[in-house]
Order: sequence, then structure tokens, then C-alpha cells
Amino acid sequence: MGRTLSIILIVLGIILLIWTGFTYTKREKVIDAGPIQVSADKEKSVNWPPYVGGIVLIAGVIIFVSSKKNS
Repeated sequence: MGRTLSIILIVLGIILLIWTGFTYTKREKVIDAGPIQVSADKEKSVNWPPYVGGIVLIAGVIIFVSSKKNS
């Protein structure tokens, strides 16, 4: 179980280091007056700092090494 978790964390850490965020478009109502509706597309972004990927990667390596010693 520890080795599987560590491999998942290592892969996730590498992905988080390479891919630091994403954007998406959300349709929001600007005016809603009975039968008349006006919408606008607004672009939202989700970002995380690169050190989060490094922390996850290091945690995966530590778990991998400690699970190898216990086996």
C-alpha cells in the first residue's frame, strides 16, 4: 500500500510542477429582467504555486524510501 501511494504522489508531484494551473469559462447572468436575459462569459483561473508540487514529490519519495526499508 505504501509503495502504491508513494508512486501516485511522485507522479502527482511531477504533474503539479509542470502544470501550474488551468483556466475555464463560466457563463454568468448579467441582467435577468423577465423574458430578457443578458449573459456574459467570464474566464476564471485556478492556480497553485510550484512549491506544492515539490512538496508532494518529496513526500512521495520519502514514503517510497521508507517503505523499501520496511520490506
